Amino acid sequence: MADTELRQRKGKANDDNKPPVDSAELLNQTKGDDDSKPGISKPKDSATLRKQAKDEDNAGSRLDILRVLTFLFLASCGLSYVISSGESFFWGMKHKPYYLKPEWWKAQFVCNYPASTLGMARNYVIQSLTSTLLTSILQGGPIYLTADELSDYNGYVQGRPLYLAVNGTIFDVSNGLNMYGVGGSYHFFAGRDASRAYVSGCFKEDLTPDMRGLEEMFLPLDDAEIDSQWTSAEMKELKARELQQAKERVHKTLKHWVDFFTNSPKYQKVGYLKRDEDWLERLPYPELCQSAKDKRKKRGPRQQD
Repeated sequence: MADTELRQRKGKANDDNKPPVDSAELLNQTKGDDDSKPGISKPKDSATLRKQAKDEDNAGSRLDILRVLTFLFLASCGLSYVISSGESFFWGMKHKPYYLKPEWWKAQFVCNYPASTLGMARNYVIQSLTSTLLTSILQGGPIYLTADELSDYNGYVQGRPLYLAVNGTIFDVSNGLNMYGVGGSYHFFAGRDASRAYVSGCFKEDLTPDMRGLEEMFLPLDDAEIDSQWTSAEMKELKARELQQAKERVHKTLKHWVDFFTNSPKYQKVGYLKRDEDWLERLPYPELCQSAKDKRKKRGPRQQD
């Protein structure tokens, strides 16, 4: 026991004789030991962290821009396809709608701003407009075309809109190029007023605005056996009533097509046909087409009171 106590006293004396250890030196030694140990990474300084965060932000921004551009490209293709009625995905339309035509915007420019405000700029715009459109603008209303002038807007003349007329009203159907343009299933309507065909359905014989006698297609066929159920006076009254109803059906059918083009978001009403007062009398009286004749039926038997 005496030997153990002697050794403890000697160790304590040796510790008291050691010089004091500097805290900075101890920190450096600890840091060096940590660097030499595997699996312990050195902490990154703030500048490195800021640079890394900035690089990540830049990469994210570039990806967002790419996404936006891709969306705009696809949206543009889809909008072009809808507006051109399936003609093009890339705005390559032969007959653009009115709001994509420079002439339309020039017309708005001229109409909405007086000469005192725009001066020479307004005169320059007027000089660049086509004569027909300029006349319409200066008149402050729709365009007026003769039948011969309307025929120039049938799709064969490059750069001109596609027009058709129904009951004397002219419509711009450039947005329906697939239907009314060259090669379209209803191209025969372009550049003319074919009102009669809209009612009769005879697209070869009735491409004319002459509606005379068309009510006959809605009149019943006479039959001696069935007609004998009425007296002469009753039959006369019945036929007058049937004629009035047939004319109303013609008017209603034609009005349906006028309203269709007028209210359609694809087409625009642009003007009216110019005709002489006696234009109808100068045309030969049209005969009812065979297809319309075949649709006529006999008058039904008299209903018992």
